[in-house]
Amino acid sequence: MDISSQAARLREQLRGTLLAAAATPMTALGEVDLDLVTAYFRGLLADGADGLAVLAHTGRGPFLPPPVRSAVIECAVSLGVPVLVGVGGAPDETRTGGVTVTLSTARPDSSAAPRDAPSGSVERAVEEARVAAGLGAAGVLVFPSATDRLALHDAVWRGAGLPMIAFDLYTLPCPPAVLKEIVGHPGVAGLKAALLSDAMGCQEAIRITREAGRLAITGEDRMFGPSLLWGAEAALVGLAAARVGVTRDVMRAFAGNDLREFERASARLDRLAAATFTAPMEGYVQRMLWLAAAEGRVPRSHAFDLYGPATEEAVLAEV
Repeated sequence: MDISSQAARLREQLRGTLLAAAATPMTALGEVDLDLVTAYFRGLLADGADGLAVLAHTGRGPFLPPPVRSAVIECAVSLGVPVLVGVGGAPDETRTGGVTVTLSTARPDSSAAPRDAPSGSVERAVEEARVAAGLGAAGVLVFPSATDRLALHDAVWRGAGLPMIAFDLYTLPCPPAVLKEIVGHPGVAGLKAALLSDAMGCQEAIRITREAGRLAITGEDRMFGPSLLWGAEAALVGLAAARVGVTRDVMRAFAGNDLREFERASARLDRLAAATFTAPMEGYVQRMLWLAAAEGRVPRSHAFDLYGPATEEAVLAEV
């Protein structure tokens, strides 16, 4: 199927890479320290991530206000690696708890942060993509929509001109027929499948993506090794928001020819995923932030997820 030159370049740039779906470290009061964010991103790259996906599901992008989003994008782009930015998504108002996220460290050009996007979900996604393009992102990860998904991707493409990664997320799985239309869009470089427990759905999504000549990207933290065997050619996972080496080792072993090492590395990843990606599933962001704090990536004071379910501290020891 036809693919634009921009999308084709992103497809090849990301092939074989590990993108860390980074969290957005913040305090219990919703303060974001940009110097800390940059250091956290830099550490993920130093430990084996090839690029960053910011403001995605793990980064709680749909919940964050435009000035914070812009500042986080700037932090990531400044590190000189491929950066994907999550756009769109409809945050559940009942989960925000009325928290206002603020910047505790200002960038010199923070006054240039964009105004609030229009209220419509499509218009908001387009505005977020325009901002990402202006700040130097390589592409956008388009959150699934409960409305016309193909129209959403087309609007983002026409409005911002950035190549897109489609997103088949467990909270709103995409019907195969619609998925085929989306990955056939000229602005779509690939698809991230993150279906968690739907093995057949993941296999179907990978098959449809590859048949369209797009990049199949695994976001399957609980089916990571199998998804590579099913044909995924890159990874974009929340599991790499901490303990990056665990995911990196599986990808390196898979790219080599040591079956036993692939088996051992996959077993290590599966044990970590079983402790972090478990019910309540939305609590995984808090669990990964706890791990990031335990590793010294972020201080414990900035290891809070304000938008997931309440997670008891007792779970921390198990993690």
